Amino acid sequence: MLEKIRIILVNTSHTGNIGSTARAMKTMGLSNLWLVDPVSKPDSHSSALAAGATDVLGNAKIVETLDEAIAGCRLVIATSARSRTLSWPELSPRESGIKLIQEAQHDEGEVALIFGRENNGLNNEELQKANFHAIIPANPDYSSLNLAAAVQTLCYEVRMAYLQQQEFEKQETPYPLVDDMERFYLHLEQTLVGTDFIVKNHPGQVMAKLKRLFNRARPEAQELNILRGILASVDKLTKK
Repeated sequence: MLEKIRIILVNTSHTGNIGSTARAMKTMGLSNLWLVDPVSKPDSHSSALAAGATDVLGNAKIVETLDEAIAGCRLVIATSARSRTLSWPELSPRESGIKLIQEAQHDEGEVALIFGRENNGLNNEELQKANFHAIIPANPDYSSLNLAAAVQTLCYEVRMAYLQQQEFEKQETPYPLVDDMERFYLHLEQTLVGTDFIVKNHPGQVMAKLKRLFNRARPEAQELNILRGILASVDKLTKK
């Protein structure tokens, strides 16, 4: 999934920023780097600042135009630090990460996250090639982020969205239905009455508080089965 996310740098001036971007990407598990018309191609300075991410740097694709870099993409998000005359759908970094991961799950097409020049970002024509603009809510009194820091911020949000998706997919044990919980509560009450923990004619608030406890804990289906088994073992002893 992460391999389908293209990080695109447009017309980068300093080769060190390319290396720092590769490092920022690799720390978050991204490796698909595209360079559009860089002023200078990656060099030894890039490799030095990549600091172990030279594989990302070495596999970077260099193209002449942004159109080439986003060809075959199903979703394009461009970073922008300032408002434009023509308003465009905007996303926060967190929303951008979620959106990129959602779209990267599809079999067809990749997704792209575009970063502009160090001095003036992306121009209007380039920004209009994107579906959304990602805005980093930096300090309005000092909103100057260097290129690698901006890449790191967005890549972090991509990784967080990816990890949440992985955690969701790993969750194999389902939660019980409301009907199952109600049967458990009925069984629990009957057992507690059978052990005289609850006085049938004066039950008080015991069951209400226990329901609040279990609703807050939200046991999984397998855990609920264990609880039902415990109640059944208690019932067997009280009958004896």
